[in-house]
Amino acid sequence: MKIRKVTVIGAGAIGAYIYHCLLGKIRTEEISFSFIASGERKQRLETEGLNIQGEIYHPDIRTPEEAQGTDLLMVSVKYTALQNVLDDIRTIADEHTTVLSLLNGIDSEEIIAEVVDPSQVIPCFMRVAAQHNGRKLTWNPASAFGIYYGSTCPAHDSRVTELNELFEGTELPYHACDDIIAQQWHKYALNISANLPQAVLNVGTGAYRDSEHAAWMRDVLAAEVLRVAEAYGVHIDHVQYGKWKPEGRLSTLQDLDQKRKTEVDMFLGVLIRKAAAVGISVPYSEYTYHVIKALEEKNEGRFDY
Repeated sequence: MKIRKVTVIGAGAIGAYIYHCLLGKIRTEEISFSFIASGERKQRLETEGLNIQGEIYHPDIRTPEEAQGTDLLMVSVKYTALQNVLDDIRTIADEHTTVLSLLNGIDSEEIIAEVVDPSQVIPCFMRVAAQHNGRKLTWNPASAFGIYYGSTCPAHDSRVTELNELFEGTELPYHACDDIIAQQWHKYALNISANLPQAVLNVGTGAYRDSEHAAWMRDVLAAEVLRVAEAYGVHIDHVQYGKWKPEGRLSTLQDLDQKRKTEVDMFLGVLIRKAAAVGISVPYSEYTYHVIKALEEKNEGRFDY
């Protein structure tokens, strides 16, 4: 079976990136593509469209009921909104639908598998520096490495082949990985150790180069993640960091800048729970978790003194 109907929950920067990369096949009608929204939000998206890389686009917007039975469902919401869209996922997916979670972290597939057959959920992650500033959705093409996914059981194999066929000939870089779980954990370690110290310090990523203390904060967080991964049978030698502009502000700091809720619960909240389950102490992660939560409270106006 070929994937002909693609549906995305979440019309943010990552969802916009996927849509933009698939435009060639959308315009030739090789595939149909829709974002999910209902009520007033659906009406607003249909009227205003999406500002993607400075241009306005008007993709198809459907309700969950209208998208029922899609071939591929991609979930691209904030972690804090994932529980709220589980009913939509249940409505949209039937027994043949393949589901990809584009969220960061290591447990969104587990959560989605509560409402669909786990054999339909392919482990996946994204590598793209995407931003949502006001109504404008942007990404840096130089660091848009695309989508990574892979099979973890025989039931996944044909679905992975279908994904390869879908992405072939599009502008979306795609990578079918034999070691997808290890790569997910590596991305998880990278996100935690690179995102969070700079968010605490309110500095660009150049601080890791210029300050031994910022680099120390990064490295101790990475070490805790790798120790927990090892306890779950995932071996990672070290975390490989990308090349960022010195002024670069990663997703957690972007959220704090915009006074939005961060994804620290997806990052360190999950790690702390998983560490406790296997009897591992992660004191630096616990401390950093509470610092970020306090900064969220400060942004909310809970204290200002």
